[in-house]
Amino acid sequence: MPPLQTPRNPNGPIVVVGSLNMDLVMRIARVPSAGETLAGHDFHALPGGKGANQAVACARLGGKVVMIGQVGTDPYGGSLCQGLEADGIDISLVRQTSVAETGVAVILVEDGGQNRILLAAGANGALVPADIEAVAGTIRSAALLITQLEVPMAVVAQAIEIAHLAGVPVLLNPAPAAVLPEQLLAKVAMLVPNETEAALLCGMPVSDVPGAFKAARWLRRQGVGCVLVTLGARGVVAVDADGERHFPAFEVQAVDTTAAGDSFIGGLAVGLMEGLPLDAAINLGQHASALCVTRRGAQPSIPHRRELPA
Repeated sequence: MPPLQTPRNPNGPIVVVGSLNMDLVMRIARVPSAGETLAGHDFHALPGGKGANQAVACARLGGKVVMIGQVGTDPYGGSLCQGLEADGIDISLVRQTSVAETGVAVILVEDGGQNRILLAAGANGALVPADIEAVAGTIRSAALLITQLEVPMAVVAQAIEIAHLAGVPVLLNPAPAAVLPEQLLAKVAMLVPNETEAALLCGMPVSDVPGAFKAARWLRRQGVGCVLVTLGARGVVAVDADGERHFPAFEVQAVDTTAAGDSFIGGLAVGLMEGLPLDAAINLGQHASALCVTRRGAQPSIPHRRELPA
């Protein structure tokens, strides 16, 4: 698998295969206990989904982006597509289905900024590998494929297989957390889990920087080209052929961590596609993530390139 810094199709788009959700967000003082009812501060319906969030992050940070996914024929689906198109994303391969409603995420955001998310996959879960095979030409023409795990695993595997056979590098964000087969990991150029996802993947605790390094080493031994473990306020660790590094997070006052990881991936991907060294691309991603957490919502909080340091 070619390194991300030297894509086979450098003039191709970043292709994102993933979820599109409407986020139903309520702010709360704290998470209620079992059987307890609490009043929230406010409520908003905002565009989200990890796939769509990462597509938006790449587009706002300067990337040429094609989104592949599925929504329902309900108003949420139309609203999500309009939002992506407004950010300059090619949505011609976002399918509409009458089989299922558009996916939704119920997000509880505590006053301290921490979030808890419940997903109903809806149309995202109705995607099948044949849908991906139908758009294989677009994946083969990509500079980079980005995917996550909010669509069926068989769909993710199909997209990765098409990219792998075409020599297109794959960036996989294994979220929500799931165990992945070794043969799939071996086709991934860059794996970007958080500490929870890394712990599940490698079967060991990941609660600090040394633990993240240990997990990243194990994942590299499974055939992944480069592993970045994101640790929230503790920053990011990177393990690749050039060694091991820790990148401390920028200190900001977080109000909502929703889409922080997606903003990081957007900055990272765009930086690499622009030819930046990995460490500089990580820095770009961290700037995007730091600004994201100072705002509320998923896609509304994702920054534009002009807002970041030169």
